[in-house]
Amino acid sequence: MDSNQRFLLKTFRKYYRANTPFLPDRFTRREFGFMFFDKTFVQRHIGFHSSDELHRFMESQVPSHSYYSTAYYRTPDAPTMEEKGWMGAELIFDLDADHLEGADQMSFDDMLAQIKKEMISLVDNYLFGDMGFSPEDVYITFSGGRGYHAHVKMPEVLGLGSHERREIVDFVTSRGLNIDWVFAEEARALGIANVGGRTVANIKRFRTIPPADSGGWRLRMRNALKDVVNDICDMDVPEIKKAYPSTKKNQSLAKIQEDLRKSRDVIFENNKMATLAHNTQELLVKIMAEDVAIRISGEVDEPVTADIKRLIRLPGSIHGKSGLRVTPLSREELTDFDPMTMAIPKEYSDDPVRITMKRDYDFNMKGQHFKLSGITEVPEYAAVFLIGKKLADIGDGSKPKDPFF
Repeated sequence: MDSNQRFLLKTFRKYYRANTPFLPDRFTRREFGFMFFDKTFVQRHIGFHSSDELHRFMESQVPSHSYYSTAYYRTPDAPTMEEKGWMGAELIFDLDADHLEGADQMSFDDMLAQIKKEMISLVDNYLFGDMGFSPEDVYITFSGGRGYHAHVKMPEVLGLGSHERREIVDFVTSRGLNIDWVFAEEARALGIANVGGRTVANIKRFRTIPPADSGGWRLRMRNALKDVVNDICDMDVPEIKKAYPSTKKNQSLAKIQEDLRKSRDVIFENNKMATLAHNTQELLVKIMAEDVAIRISGEVDEPVTADIKRLIRLPGSIHGKSGLRVTPLSREELTDFDPMTMAIPKEYSDDPVRITMKRDYDFNMKGQHFKLSGITEVPEYAAVFLIGKKLADIGDGSKPKDPFF
C-alpha cells in the first residue's frame, strides 16, 4: 500500500467510524461485494444480517469501493451464483458521464451537469412518463463518481428476464423504432379518370402525423417534428444543413422550405402532410429517422439494465476514485443536487494537506474554485478527491517522516 492509498484509507476510516451505509430493502437477501486499498479484485459472496454487522465490517475493513446486488437471493452468501437461488432483481438504469458524446472534451463540472440533465430526462420522460412508474417505485442515487442510478423496485418488474430488460432499453434508446409506424402512409382517392378505355383511380399518397393525444414515441416524434418544421422555415439553408446532417446532399432545400412555410400550421391541425409535396414529406421523415430519433432518445447503459445479477454501488458508501458519497436522492432533490458540494462527507476537514499535482487542473468544489499545479496545499476534502482521481500525490514527493496512522 503506497502513501496515497494510506491517506485515503485513513480518511475513509474516519467516515466509516461515524457512518453506516444505507441498508437496501430486504438486505438479508442481498449479496455484497467490496474492493480494498491493498487488493486488486472484488471480494464478493458476502451477506449481512444486521446494520451493526455491516457497520463493524465497514469500520474495520475500510473498503475502497462497496457494492450490493440488485438481485434478491435465497442464499446470498453462497459461493457460486447457481447456489444462491435467484428470486428476482430490481430494474436498473445506469447513466455515466463517460458515455456522453464529447465527454473527453468536457470539464468534470460540465460532465456532472450534463449527466444530471440526462437522468432528469430519463426519469421524467420515460420512468415517470411513458412507463408510468410513481416516485415511490423509483430509487435514485448519485453514484459517487460521474453518474446516477435509478432503481425500479415494483414487484411487477422483479421477475423480468434479460430479454425483457433489453426490450426496455430498446424503447428508451429508440433502437428498432419503425418510422413508418410513427408517420404512417395513407392514400386518398381524388377521382376517377378514363385512360385508354380503362378506368383509373387518381390516388394521392401522403404521410400522417401522430395526433396530439398520442403517447410514447409517437407523441415524442410529433413534438420533435414541430421543432424541425419551425427550424426549416426559420433558418437559412446552410444552417439547416448544419443542424440536420441528413439534408446535406439535398439540392432543393429552398423549395422545400417554401413549401413548409405555406403549410406549417395546417399539417399539425389536420395531422396529415397531404398539403406538402412528396419530396418535402420524405425529407421530413428522413430527418426524423436519421437525425432526430437518436437525439431525443434516452441514455442508458444496456449491460447494466439487462443484467439480472448485477452488483451496484452501495448508497452511503464512498467511491474510491473520487472520495464522494454514493448519495440517495428524491426526484425533487435531484434538480438542484451538486455532487461537488452535497456529496462531500462532513467528516472530511478543511485542514490543509500538501499535495503534488500530476498535471495542471482546475475545478470547483464546496463553493470554491481551485486552479492547481505543482506542489500546493488544499483542504483535506479536495486532497481526497484529487488523489482518488489520480490527479495528485500526497506530500511534496519526499519520503514522509511519520506514517499517516
